Amino acid sequence: MARPNKRTTLREVAEATGLSTAAVSYALRGKHVSKETEERVRKAAAELGYEADPIARALASGRTSTVGVLAGDLQDLWQQQLMAAIGRELLAGDRYALILDAGGDPGRELSLAKQLRDQRVDGLLVSPVDPSAEGWSAIADAVPVVSIGDALSRARTAGEVLFDNRAGIDAVLDYLRGLGHRRVTVLTPTGPSTPDRPADVYVREAADRLGIEVEVLPCPQELGEATAMARRVLANSPADRRPAGPLPVTAVFCFSDSIAYGVYAAAAEASLTVGRDLSVVGFDDHPVSRVLTPPLTTVDWGLSEIAKEAARLAVAAIEGRRVRRKRILCAPRLSERGSAVAARR
Repeated sequence: MARPNKRTTLREVAEATGLSTAAVSYALRGKHVSKETEERVRKAAAELGYEADPIARALASGRTSTVGVLAGDLQDLWQQQLMAAIGRELLAGDRYALILDAGGDPGRELSLAKQLRDQRVDGLLVSPVDPSAEGWSAIADAVPVVSIGDALSRARTAGEVLFDNRAGIDAVLDYLRGLGHRRVTVLTPTGPSTPDRPADVYVREAADRLGIEVEVLPCPQELGEATAMARRVLANSPADRRPAGPLPVTAVFCFSDSIAYGVYAAAAEASLTVGRDLSVVGFDDHPVSRVLTPPLTTVDWGLSEIAKEAARLAVAAIEGRRVRRKRILCAPRLSERGSAVAARR
C-alpha cells in the first residue's frame, strides 16, 4: 500500500533557506522581512510543496479564518443571494463563510448559533428569525456578532446592518392607498412563535395611521407552500365579489419576493391577472422579480451594500479595530413596476 505523502514542514523550508522558522513564518505572511527575503522564502516553499497547516495556524493565532453566517430561512431566494454575497465579501479578505440555515425556526436558530460559537468561528453574522430571544446575549458575549435586518434587542453586538422597515412599510402602504386600495392582505414569513418582529408591528401601526384595513397572515417562503396560502387569500378576490360579502382583497403586500411568486402562481390558477385584477407588492427586489409578467413592484434595500457593510463590521470586530459607525440603517427604495395598479371599483 502506498504511504501518504508527508507534509513539508516549516522547519524544512527554514533549513533550505538558512533562516529561522520564525523568519520563514514572517516571510510567508509578508511581515517584518525584506522583499528579497520574502521572495526567496516563497520560492523555496513552492519548490518544496509547502502548504501552511490551517490547524497549526489557528492554534498559533487563536483564529480559524472562518466566519459563521446564519440565515433565517434559505427558502427565501433573496436570503440565498445575500448569503452568497456575504461569502464573496469575506473570501476577498481571505476569510471563509460557514453558512447554516435556521429554516425559519427560532429554536433551531439559537442551537446553530451555539454550535458555531463552540466550533470557534472568528465571528458570526446572523439574519435573525427571533431578534428578541434571550439566548443571543450569551452568544454575543462569546463571539463577535453582527446582526442583519433586525437588531438583537437583548445582546451587545459588534455591529448592526438594519433595514428601515418602518420607512419601507410606510412607502408601500401609502403607495397602495394612493392607488385606491382599502383592504390589503399582508403575507409575512413570521411564525406564531415570534409575533413581535418589528415589521409585523409596524405594518399595523401604519395601517391605522393611513386608515386602511390590513390582515396579516403567516406564510411560508417555499414556492409550493406560498402558493397554497395565496390560494386561500384569493378565495375572496375581486373576481369573487358579492354585494353582501366583505370588502374584497384588491392588494397583497408580501414581506419577501419569494412569497410574492406564490401569489403570482395562485392568481394564474384562479384566472386572475396580476396588475389588472389584483395588485401585488414585494419587499426584496430579487432579480427574478424584474422578469415576471408583469414585473413585480417591490422594495430595493441595496443588497450588495448590505453584504459589504456586514462583512466589514464583522472583520473589524474580529481584528479588534474600532469603527466609527457600528449601526448602519439601510434606506428603502420603492421600485414601481407593473404589478400594482389602481383598485378596480
